[in-house]
Amino acid sequence: MEPIVNKVEQSGIISLDLESYFSKDPIMVFDLKDYLFMGLILKEKDFRSALLSTDWDQYKNAQVAITCSADAIIPMWANMLVAVYLTPVAKSVHFGNEASLREHLLLDALNTINPSDYTDQRVVVKGCGEDPVPASAYVKITSLLRPYAKSIMYGEPCSTVPLYKKK
Repeated sequence: MEPIVNKVEQSGIISLDLESYFSKDPIMVFDLKDYLFMGLILKEKDFRSALLSTDWDQYKNAQVAITCSADAIIPMWANMLVAVYLTPVAKSVHFGNEASLREHLLLDALNTINPSDYTDQRVVVKGCGEDPVPASAYVKITSLLRPYAKSIMYGEPCSTVPLYKKK
């Protein structure tokens, strides 16, 4: 009986899992909806008072998104005022919902990749996983690797879709 040979392992293909670049920090959302009068109106005096009594330590070392899930007109200064309180305690503060913050953090993490590490390599960008990876991350990694990689594929090393091959 002949030994089983792992041809994928022998191929020298590098598998790149974009999920591994998701932030491990806690992600929290500060929703201005909770500070609106009748769920619609931001009253400056009441808002400032409520912010003074907010326990900001709950956001310590978290990546925080400031958003308003209510259909209300929020003056820009309100977002800025929340950022004033969050900045000393949070790891980072962003405007948007949780999904946009996760996407922003992922794209920032991809910017830390040294694409020259993939010079003349055959790279498979993993396509399936536990957490959905936004399309922007796939486009970002492709544009980063294209000038360097020998080939770029999508999927799993045993079943790939070829995207680019250096001539």
